[in-house]
Amino acid sequence: MSSETITTAIFLITAVIAAAVLANAIFPIIYTVSDTAGSTAHAADQRIRTDIKIINTFASGGSADIWIKNIGSTRISANEIAAADIFIGAPGNFERVSYGTVWNYTILDGGTDYWLTGKTVHIEITSAIIPTGTGDTVYFQIVLPGGSVRSTEFTVGG
Repeated sequence: MSSETITTAIFLITAVIAAAVLANAIFPIIYTVSDTAGSTAHAADQRIRTDIKIINTFASGGSADIWIKNIGSTRISANEIAAADIFIGAPGNFERVSYGTVWNYTILDGGTDYWLTGKTVHIEITSAIIPTGTGDTVYFQIVLPGGSVRSTEFTVGG
C-alpha cells in the first residue's frame, strides 16, 4: 500500500513539474504574440484614422506651393510632418527632397505642435528639379510616416 502511495506521489510531483515547465515555455510565446497583435492593431488604427487631401497647388520659377488638409479623425504631430517623404519634379524625373533645406511647412489656423483635423498645412518647396516652363507638368507626392500617401500632378503657372 505504501509503495502505491509513493508511486502516486512521484507521478503527481512529475505532473506538476511538467505543467510548470510547459507553462513557462508557452507563456512567453503567448505574450509575444499578443503584444505583436496589439501593436499591429494600433498601427492599423492610426493609419485608418490618418487621412490627408491635397487641396491646392501652384508652381512657378523653380518653386512650388502645396496646400494639404487633414481630413482624418486624428491630429498629426509637427514631427511627423517634418519626417514626411516629399517627392517632386517632372513625371518620371522626380526626386525626394529634404526637409528644412528644400522644403518647409506652416500649419495654418492652428498651433505649431499639431496639425489638427480640418486644418491646412502650406508646404513651400524650392528645388532645381521643379520644371520651370509655363504649362510643364509637375509631379508631387507626400508620404507621412504612418503610411498615408497622396500624390498629384499639376502644371507650372506663369
